[in-house]
Amino acid sequence: MAYDKFTILRSTAVPMPIENVDTDQIIPARFLKATERKGFGDNLFRDWRYNSDDTPKPDFVLNNPTYSGKILVGGKNFGSGSSREHAAWAIYDYGFRCVVSSFFADIFKNNCLNIGILPVTVSPEFADKIFAAIEADPTTELEVNLPEQTITLLSTGESESFAINGYKKHNLVNGYDDIDYLLSMKSEIETFAETRPF
Repeated sequence: MAYDKFTILRSTAVPMPIENVDTDQIIPARFLKATERKGFGDNLFRDWRYNSDDTPKPDFVLNNPTYSGKILVGGKNFGSGSSREHAAWAIYDYGFRCVVSSFFADIFKNNCLNIGILPVTVSPEFADKIFAAIEADPTTELEVNLPEQTITLLSTGESESFAINGYKKHNLVNGYDDIDYLLSMKSEIETFAETRPF
């Protein structure tokens, strides 16, 4: 399944300065029955977003119209817990294309990269600056430049570099998943196969 190409994303951001957000909080286990990557955004942070009678909790950030954007800024150790890739699906399906944190759980980070979400690891100090800027002005924008591997707080011009696996970067820039990547090399694979003995 191809995804949106990711090159440069400029957007406002939704702040969630909560540490140790685990995958069961991102998408509760009772919503894992579906096998297609559709509809999970409706249940992103379900138990934090809604009361037991399905009414929205007004104090939760996703229910606050002050904040919006395609970038989610999370606290340290975002995506910990079980390895369910549904957590990444829910974030993508909701509309986020980038998650920023000072530390990600490895499996969650890889699940994001596999489905078209860019996880950007920043220093704790830069994360604090982002949270402070958004709190002061919710219209604050971030620019995430994948080709240059930089994230910039546009209100101040402060910027940090981030690391990413070269293969995953190539796929994100081209909107590929692993199958798309192989298909993009079809002619090379066929040429190589023709040189091999039967």
